[in-house]
Amino acid sequence: MKRLFATTGLMLILCLSNLAQAAEVTITTALNTYRGNDAYLAIYLTDADGKYARTLWVAGGKSKYYRHLLDWARGSGMQRSEYDGMTGASVSSGDSLTVKVDIDEALIDTGYLIRVDSAVEDQRENRIDAEVALTREGAGRPVTGRGYVKTLSYTL
Repeated sequence: MKRLFATTGLMLILCLSNLAQAAEVTITTALNTYRGNDAYLAIYLTDADGKYARTLWVAGGKSKYYRHLLDWARGSGMQRSEYDGMTGASVSSGDSLTVKVDIDEALIDTGYLIRVDSAVEDQRENRIDAEVALTREGAGRPVTGRGYVKTLSYTL
């Protein structure tokens, strides 16, 4: 019985230590006003060299259109395991998308970037529509997008 309690206690400590190393990050992507269908967005992390690291969120209901989110599609290989459980509806013109994700504390202030690729049916596809360095100093400071994204910001 003592062994069971010791093992359970150790597992609890390990789980709590892992939780303490994750930062809850709230990411807000506001879209410009444009004519056309709702936008598909891929929000993802890259390392300091711009290499794909992890999917944070994909907005858009039909996975057959994900290939139009160019850099994200190439980096993730569009493998379902890369975005399963991290998807939602596409985003309308002029609207905003806010998502909360857990990101390892070790990635903050080490050159990682939050990027957004965007696409609208029968219109332009935007590789790196917006990007922002994942830093404590940059939290709460919106950056301007290059296409459908008006602003991208995050808070820690």
